[in-house]
Amino acid sequence: MATRRSRGDGGLHWDDKRQRWIATASLGFDPSGKRIVKRASGVTKTAAKNKLKEILRDYEDGLAIAPTGYTVKDAVSDWLAYGLAGRDPATVKTNTILCHTHVIPALGARKLRDLSADDVDRWLASKAKVLSTRSLEAIRSCLNRAVRRAMARDKVKRNVVELCAVPTGRAGRPSKSLTLRQAEAVLVAAEDSPLYAYFVVSLLTGGRTEEMRPLRWDHVDLEGDPEAVPEIPPHIAVWRSVRSTGDTKTRKSRRTLALPGRAIDALKVQRERQGWQRVAAGDQWQETGLVFTSAVGTELDAANVRRELRKILARVARMPGIEIEPQEWTTRETRTSFVSILSDRGIPLEEISRLVGHSSTAVTEEVYRKQIRPVIQTGAVAMDGIFGTPPPPKR
Repeated sequence: MATRRSRGDGGLHWDDKRQRWIATASLGFDPSGKRIVKRASGVTKTAAKNKLKEILRDYEDGLAIAPTGYTVKDAVSDWLAYGLAGRDPATVKTNTILCHTHVIPALGARKLRDLSADDVDRWLASKAKVLSTRSLEAIRSCLNRAVRRAMARDKVKRNVVELCAVPTGRAGRPSKSLTLRQAEAVLVAAEDSPLYAYFVVSLLTGGRTEEMRPLRWDHVDLEGDPEAVPEIPPHIAVWRSVRSTGDTKTRKSRRTLALPGRAIDALKVQRERQGWQRVAAGDQWQETGLVFTSAVGTELDAANVRRELRKILARVARMPGIEIEPQEWTTRETRTSFVSILSDRGIPLEEISRLVGHSSTAVTEEVYRKQIRPVIQTGAVAMDGIFGTPPPPKR
């Protein structure tokens, strides 16, 4: 005589409509008091029973069971929708683009419970042919965080992405810096530009583009205080950035920089130009207190500045004896040029690090390695001063 199944062991019946055996298991009740019933199907009794056993085994392990059709795309979409709450909109946009460009097209159709470390390794290896190592780290991070979130919600037993290392990708675009001659040509070519003062201040102080664009007039002192002890020179206070919090990139990025004479003159011209812009815009002018603005007073975006820089570089490229490709340059390279020019003049790395607002000299050396003077001359100069430079030995 067949024995009755124990409560919770599940049931098994034939579904004429689907032409399959259906296995069911009751897994208790949800917070609202509704019974939780999971189902599995198979073309044979054995297949259905095996799936039922897997469901019960997972239940005994304390895991809620994700739908068998739950895919990598579902996990990534859930993370994009709910896992980035409170993040900067630019961060959300970047992660969304990475996921929809690189993750979902390649792995999205794969069932999450079937995703293997081999799948991830093959995916990263294929992407390494077209992406830089940093981009590979970014897309792996997106997938890793999506699967980790799914695992925390019992959609999958483990996160196989954490088992996979990032391969070496294509070499990234190297940073460039203007030579002293090129930098001088840029300053001359920029004189008729509406962003003349922006490029003078950026190039002569090494400010980040996200620090220059939100610079306010109440953070600019073009007179200083010559009567103070010690004397206070004309300066700008780099205290803000375009980040969602308004804070600078790091604590040490918050700094006050003395202005070179050329930057002081350029900012005086900018203040006068802005007055004329205010009159020309009339009712359309928006008073923001910003130093560098559009024609109606609004804050510049990165694309505005980049386009204007390339227009200036196009004029530089027409100057005799100067070869430069405008489309290959970005606004951050005024900052690398600042570092390069100072380093070439023998300014110590520690001082350059303070000026550009890096947290340590290690950051300066790592990020701007090609711009830092490669030969350290301090020891040689000191020894020449101590021992003198003897005549060459007779042969």
